[in-house]
Amino acid sequence: MKQKPMVSVIMPAYNAAAFIAESIRSVQQQSHLEWELLVIDDASKDGTSEVVEALKEKDDRIKLHILPTNQGAGFARNIGIKAATGDFISFLDADDLWKPSKLEKQLKVMQEENMQVCFSSYELMNEDGQSLKKQIKALKTLSFDKLKKANYIGNLTGIYSARALGKIYCPLIRKRQDWGLWLLAVKKAGGARGIQEPLAIYRERKGSISQNKVEMLQYNYRVYRKVLKYSSIKSLFWMVLFLWEQLFVKQKQKVAL
Repeated sequence: MKQKPMVSVIMPAYNAAAFIAESIRSVQQQSHLEWELLVIDDASKDGTSEVVEALKEKDDRIKLHILPTNQGAGFARNIGIKAATGDFISFLDADDLWKPSKLEKQLKVMQEENMQVCFSSYELMNEDGQSLKKQIKALKTLSFDKLKKANYIGNLTGIYSARALGKIYCPLIRKRQDWGLWLLAVKKAGGARGIQEPLAIYRERKGSISQNKVEMLQYNYRVYRKVLKYSSIKSLFWMVLFLWEQLFVKQKQKVAL
């Protein structure tokens, strides 16, 4: 009998004690059982690591790395990626949730269609965990050029084959490093497959980067300059394309449940 692939789940955490147990349980409830969860506590001050330790004692698939100083989500994810032993690498933040069939359905599609990067639609909830009755609809297919115009991969839904592509790390920029990682992965893979069924739930929290549009533009420019190594003029050109895509195209992805 062919052994099922191992999935490494990377979970950066910073002051996530209020949410992380629920997020970890959503991994434990996966119908695909072959996984390891690498939690990287980014120098939390609220007892996050104690919550993880308690769960870790009952499930040896959970591994905890505690950073001595706060380094940011991208740095923390890279610590997890480096330590990962799985055939596939996926990501879940410490306040978001997966639906039970998330990994199983993605692995099935990737195997059947020989795809190395996969993502899905996802639902939205508020900070208290109440459904906002909205979802972000995934594109069925995603090219590198399309992804350059806007980030179409919800990081909590993304998975890539480390076996086929090798380990792909987050660029060392403070924000939008998840978009940078998926740009590198999709470019190497030659495209990505989107599953339109929502397989995860994103928690919208006050003050997040996605809520601060001016900051988001600044960080997006850095992706073009520092990750894709574009010139200032070319980066500005792509920023114009990004604004058009974000304001007039990507907004259509948000639909009512």
